[in-house]
Amino acid sequence: MKKRLKINGIIMAFATILVVFFPGIFFRNNPPGGIEEYVELLGFALILLGQIIRVSARGYKAENSRESQALIQGGPYQVVRNPMYLGIFLIGLGVVLAVFKWWAVLIFIIIFAIRYIMLIFNEEKKLLLLFPGSYKDYCRRVPRIIPSFSSLIRLDISEYLPMKLSWFKKEIGSILALLFLTLLVESWEDVAREGLWTYLCQSAWLFLTFVLFIIFVVLLSVWTNKKNGNNTAKS
Repeated sequence: MKKRLKINGIIMAFATILVVFFPGIFFRNNPPGGIEEYVELLGFALILLGQIIRVSARGYKAENSRESQALIQGGPYQVVRNPMYLGIFLIGLGVVLAVFKWWAVLIFIIIFAIRYIMLIFNEEKKLLLLFPGSYKDYCRRVPRIIPSFSSLIRLDISEYLPMKLSWFKKEIGSILALLFLTLLVESWEDVAREGLWTYLCQSAWLFLTFVLFIIFVVLLSVWTNKKNGNNTAKS
């Protein structure tokens, strides 16, 4: 884990240096309006969706892994084998769409694939050693990182995206920090070009998106608690 964080930190530091010293190459400088605003809104929506998936996967794993002695196959792990990486991918893609030029999306996908495919393969080797029979069957049933549309329709959302407010509270600081930094970078040129008031009016859409995000998290938590209560009553 420490090695992984160190490598990710190096990649982030290198990317930050490039962006700071060559902002004209990476940042979008198109005038706002039209498709640009929809792309930015899509970017922030993907950030929030990725955060929900990441929080759900992390919280579910923490409560059900029994200190890595059990193979987790429920919750978000029943639609993809690596939901946390899926969440990270959506968060990163959202940041790129909200802030950077179009071609940066391709660069991000390439870097993500190089970085995380190796991690996934290494983790799969370890899981095969720990759970040789059950993990092979699990791999046959569940895709690696891209969920199938049929599984999303077949299952109830509270089954594959469980949420508890206690999980969300642990992550709210990092979620708000990322949103604030992304919004700050994205708004810098808009404020200089159009003025603060115009930008605040445009940002109302982003605020509405965040409100919907909070409502969705609360609803997921209610549905999860209700489902857990029904399961307890049946048992």
